[in-house]
Amino acid sequence: MALKRSGFPTDCVEENGNLVQVFRERARFFGSKKAIFYKVQGEYAGSYSWQDWMKIVRETAMALHSLGIRKGDHVGILSENSPEWTFADLGILSLGAVTVPLYPTASLEDIRYIIDHADLKALFVSTEEQYRKIEGFKSKFLPAGIILFTPGGVGDVPALATFREMGRCHDLNHGDLYEQCVRNVGPDDLATIIYTSGTTGAPKGVMLTHRNFIANYQGSFQRIQIDDRDSVLSFLPLSHVFERLAGYYYQAAYGVSIAYAESFMTVAEDIRKVKPTIVVAVPRFYEKTYARILEKVQKAPVWKQRLFYWSVRIGTKTAQMRMRGHSVPIWLAFYNWIAKRVVFNKIKQAMGGRIRFFISGGAPLSRDLARFFYAADIMILEGYGLTETSPVIAVNALDDFRFGTVGKPIAGIRVKIAEDGEILTQGPCVMKGYYNNPQATADCIKGGWFHTGDIGHFDDEGFLHITDRKKDIIVTSGGKNVSPQNIEGRILGDNLFFQAIVLGDKRPYLCALLVPHKQEILRYAEQHRISDLSYEKLLEHSGIQAWVRERLEKRMEGLAGFETVRAFILLPQEFTLASGEMTPTLKIKRRVVMKEYQKAIDELYRKTDHEWGKRQSSSASAS
Repeated sequence: MALKRSGFPTDCVEENGNLVQVFRERARFFGSKKAIFYKVQGEYAGSYSWQDWMKIVRETAMALHSLGIRKGDHVGILSENSPEWTFADLGILSLGAVTVPLYPTASLEDIRYIIDHADLKALFVSTEEQYRKIEGFKSKFLPAGIILFTPGGVGDVPALATFREMGRCHDLNHGDLYEQCVRNVGPDDLATIIYTSGTTGAPKGVMLTHRNFIANYQGSFQRIQIDDRDSVLSFLPLSHVFERLAGYYYQAAYGVSIAYAESFMTVAEDIRKVKPTIVVAVPRFYEKTYARILEKVQKAPVWKQRLFYWSVRIGTKTAQMRMRGHSVPIWLAFYNWIAKRVVFNKIKQAMGGRIRFFISGGAPLSRDLARFFYAADIMILEGYGLTETSPVIAVNALDDFRFGTVGKPIAGIRVKIAEDGEILTQGPCVMKGYYNNPQATADCIKGGWFHTGDIGHFDDEGFLHITDRKKDIIVTSGGKNVSPQNIEGRILGDNLFFQAIVLGDKRPYLCALLVPHKQEILRYAEQHRISDLSYEKLLEHSGIQAWVRERLEKRMEGLAGFETVRAFILLPQEFTLASGEMTPTLKIKRRVVMKEYQKAIDELYRKTDHEWGKRQSSSASAS
């Protein structure tokens, strides 16, 4: 298949090649065209062309070779997203060595574990602050085996620029050594070991090959086409497989330019400056974007609020008709044109004005959220996968999508549903196994099928629905099986709620920990003249509790009695990465949160049981 504009043949080296060969072919084709953009003093003034990119990769690879790094050795990267991350990664891969990413937010305990378990020979580190974390482990690496991205280095630790100079000298003295190294890397050679951030137990190292990644982006391309006219903003951690594939390998393999966000805190500003056509993000990003939109609307004059909600109704009605294949009446098309001009275009301009689509993964996306953005003429394509599957298993497409699903399986793989509802997959994207952990590998790959641990089903049109994690299924004391993710998704469909965890395993009924949007609570308190209370006390106020319960009960309509949340706790602080309550891809660690709030949960059940008992007694007396 060829790119729509450039005509670049995308399958020329993939079949029996490696990732570095893919990148080198793109660099030869695109040459001086800009490939990477980064910020300099707050502006996107820095860039690298394709040929610059590959030149630096070659220098980095040869410098690693001069240290003694050889095929099969493991080299770590402890860094935030940056062009340097990719220089290090492709330099490592050029030698047939293995990239082992470490999250820049990882605990010292996890960093120590990965350094030891993966037997790292060298480590790239982003900043002096990150270096101080691992300074005590210096003796574990080869001499001069720590390289700093920050200019100037630290003491005897060289900066990448100095390290590259070593590589240039080594290259000059060794003829075609670099080409030989790249040619010697086979498609089934290990490319990376990614340590999953589990909520319990030691991290497991997922082994992925060059073929795994190449097959995954080729299969994904059959569902979502991109080309060299596109640009992507990268801000999810490259340490995670989702960004590694969807925001890096996949984009670059088809000539897409990559701009690196300065940080999570500057993403909104960076999108406006970069004006990307594609953004890869997790549901939390869309939830926060939606919350900011509503916050601005609620601060606007009443006539503007009415205009906004009218536009949403018109956009939703138009979108529903189009999804059902119905022709849109002229009057509705006209109204929708007005809604776009006066409301929705402003939302799109805040996102740079050039967005073709967003890609969402890493956690379930609220169906209501996806529908809102679609009504606003912004498409979010939700997908599904795991680190162990490199990662994409299924994804929605621009012309073939269903909200509330994760799309259809990508080309080249097989997916089936086991008798107990677990999703199984087979094909070239499945990992080689867990590093130095044959038992864990055998536990999840059985009979040639990888067991995902997720529960789901296919609908009549072939779209995959994820209903829950197998290990997260709640079994009440009455023996009822409940899917907490389904209920949490319903709750988050109300913009009052920012985060939610539904609990109730081995309990008689369900309860929930709810993080409301603070501005919604404060606005309600102001409207109902509930004053002179701290935010924590507001959450305990009987009026606000009754209002929240009313909103919650509306989200429970249509559910069976055993699926209904009977009690809840309102939390003043959101779950965060810094507190250890979320993974680096912003998924809530259910078990960590349950442990942290165990006393409060036990007290909630005692209180609710007592109140329920009193009501039952009162009913019996009355009868």
